[in-house]
Amino acid sequence: MSVQAPSLGNAFLARLAHSPDVYPQKLDLVREAVLLVLLNANAYRDASFLDDRILGPLTQAAWVPAGRLVEASRLTGNTRPVHFIFHTGHVGSTLVSRLLDETGAVLSLREPLPLRTLAEAYDELGRPDALLSQAHFEILVAMLMRLWGRGYEGTRSCVVKATSSAGRVAVPLLAANPGARAIYMNVRPETYLATLLGGENSHIDLRGHAPERMRRLQHCSAAGLAPVLSLGELAAMSWLAESWTQREAMRRFPDRVLGLDFDEFLAAVAAGMHRVLGHFGLPRDASFDCSPALARYSKAPEYAYTPEVRAEVLRDSRRHNREEISKGMKWLEARAQAEQTFAEIVKDASVEEAKRH
Repeated sequence: MSVQAPSLGNAFLARLAHSPDVYPQKLDLVREAVLLVLLNANAYRDASFLDDRILGPLTQAAWVPAGRLVEASRLTGNTRPVHFIFHTGHVGSTLVSRLLDETGAVLSLREPLPLRTLAEAYDELGRPDALLSQAHFEILVAMLMRLWGRGYEGTRSCVVKATSSAGRVAVPLLAANPGARAIYMNVRPETYLATLLGGENSHIDLRGHAPERMRRLQHCSAAGLAPVLSLGELAAMSWLAESWTQREAMRRFPDRVLGLDFDEFLAAVAAGMHRVLGHFGLPRDASFDCSPALARYSKAPEYAYTPEVRAEVLRDSRRHNREEISKGMKWLEARAQAEQTFAEIVKDASVEEAKRH
């Protein structure tokens, strides 16, 4: 990536209001600056993640002061509705985002890095060492919503697919934007554990997110949490933290947040997508049952990956990780016995699992 002179930043700002080609890729709260990069419709469509993986040696980019970007964003016109895909992680959110691409009516923004930055800053609001005040946080959210709402010809809606941990800002995002809707994707706890424990880098993912997720659960727990020691227990704690966050979003906005179980979705993809499209106010005339996206790994489409392959991966994980899955399920059962709020979440998951069988 080549970061250009300030003159390119000025040129980017001049184009900002008229095209999504100028994209706010990174938000630096310490420097109070935003990295703008030049993209196009194909680049958005190809990107599984709008983080640093989209940056290459030929990327045109320029840092601009955040204050100037806020002002420039206010000139944006003809913005489309902005909706969200929140999820608990590894539950098909990228697949749904790619299927939305196929409608031709959606500009998908997959895991924008500034949203993750704002989620981390949100955790610190009100602390003496916080980088943002509540007012500054709201200004940045409004700026990003304006910029995320820019589209191309034919774009009816823009749909932001968040990272799993960014679901913790679902409530403030939806509260600040009454026109926004969301789907929230999840799976049953045993499937989640088998999925996470079957991943090659599961220990990195689980341990990396564990401190923040544990703090989130501690915040809503009256009885306190027992130590989490094993990978299976970490996976269970992760499911509980993200499921609690999903529950809060759906409780606060029952008409605007649609819960979606990934296993149920895979069993009837066309029906599931029609529910999603209807929820987002989009035409439901597309066909998805034979979509090529269903035969590829959504985060890395160069690899083949079908629902049948996923089922085999889960069977293999259940064989090899039986002990850790058992530890995680026991940890969940203990939390359900100790805390009514957690009991309701686990019970709801168990009821839905029973319905499926």
